[in-house]
Amino acid sequence: MRRLLPAVVNISTTQNVGARPGPGGRPDAPAPQAPPGSPFEEFFRDFFNRQRPGPQGEAPPAPGRPPQGGPQRRAQSLGSGFVVDASGIVITNNHVIEGADEINVILQDNTTLRATLLGTDPRTDLAVLRVSHSAPLPYVAWGDSDTAEVGDWVLAIGNPFGLGGTVTAGIVSARGRDIRQGPFDDFIQTDAAINRGNSGGPLFNLRGEVVGINTAIYSPTGGSIGIGFSIPSNLARGIVRQLADGGRVRRGWLGVNIQQVTDEIAESLQLRNGTRGALIARAQEGGPAAAAGLRAGDVVLRFNNQEVREMRTLPRIVADTAVGSRVPVVVWRDGREVTVEVTLGELPSEQAQAGATPEPARPDQPVELAGLGMRVAGVTPELRERFRLRPEARGVVVVDVTGGSPAAEREIRPGDIVLEVQQERVTTAQELQERIERLRRQNRATALFLIESQQGQRFVPLRLAAPAPSR
Repeated sequence: MRRLLPAVVNISTTQNVGARPGPGGRPDAPAPQAPPGSPFEEFFRDFFNRQRPGPQGEAPPAPGRPPQGGPQRRAQSLGSGFVVDASGIVITNNHVIEGADEINVILQDNTTLRATLLGTDPRTDLAVLRVSHSAPLPYVAWGDSDTAEVGDWVLAIGNPFGLGGTVTAGIVSARGRDIRQGPFDDFIQTDAAINRGNSGGPLFNLRGEVVGINTAIYSPTGGSIGIGFSIPSNLARGIVRQLADGGRVRRGWLGVNIQQVTDEIAESLQLRNGTRGALIARAQEGGPAAAAGLRAGDVVLRFNNQEVREMRTLPRIVADTAVGSRVPVVVWRDGREVTVEVTLGELPSEQAQAGATPEPARPDQPVELAGLGMRVAGVTPELRERFRLRPEARGVVVVDVTGGSPAAEREIRPGDIVLEVQQERVTTAQELQERIERLRRQNRATALFLIESQQGQRFVPLRLAAPAPSR
């Protein structure tokens, strides 16, 4: 501990703000309260009052105007961080310093150093700071998070509730947690106590190496209940290096929309031996995947010689691959494995929606898809207006869905568009009906539909129930 504690720092930020109104124009929501009579009651009251931008009960200023009677108040927040280079490179969470006008790093001996923000990565909630000091700073080394096994002992050091260097111990509770914070979630879960103010602090293995960065907790009360989450060091290390060197992160980009391969989709595509991978719902026009010949309906099994076990594995592997590199992608297509060479682009900061080439609508009469519980028709001006379809929309429009039917169970809705059946494009209702009947004659149990809705494209497997006999 004598070696590790000096390298763990407190992060203090200030922000010039007015009083921020809460619901009904009141100041920010009240701070959590300790039970009356608790020895912590006064501590919590004093601590959270210090964090408020101004006196409780003061009326907020009008929008866009500074508070009356003086300069803007300064909101303060506290977090944790750690030094990874003796020259003064400090790591913390993005949410610790986000929006700050001033960032200070407080060393173990209470020396306060003004920090310069080198770069942030909101997608992984990481930030890199630099501080200057007259002498080299104590620092800690990265460890290999891939070697951290469930049950291994770990130590968390940080600044909970502003108390300064505090050490807690626990074990690795789980690996690869997806807590819906972003596309690259791969958290280490630990039961080492992590509380407010621990964000940005290191998670150490017993060799004193950083295997994680403490970032989030699950808690219905706001305090630690033994469920904390840390960014793995192997994910953070490359991002930190890019931020320290250039101030931004460049990630590989494939240019596809993907979805999970369910058991029914796997059956429809005749995937063998429990193989899953990531199903391409759409290859974005102008993207690297489309340029290489990848297409909707392909299932990515391996990317750059790494196995894609499930959908959420693919974005992380692609993002970690160097921009501009040419890599092999193994996909499942038409019942066999196909290898495609793809040259990766750079992930845009905001994905642009790729447009489609307009195609004249093909009016036809609505058709009842017997056994599936939906009526469909070709795109017409009337249906385009009724369902507010895009001007370039093409395919077969769902005009009605029967409650309790296979289509309803799969959450197909009127206004959705059927683009493909079993990876074959359909443009008229009659064509769609013929494809379904052909699959029934082949004794296929399911058909794989490519559906476009307001939320985007997705593959939907539908059981091909036999049509009810006429009476």
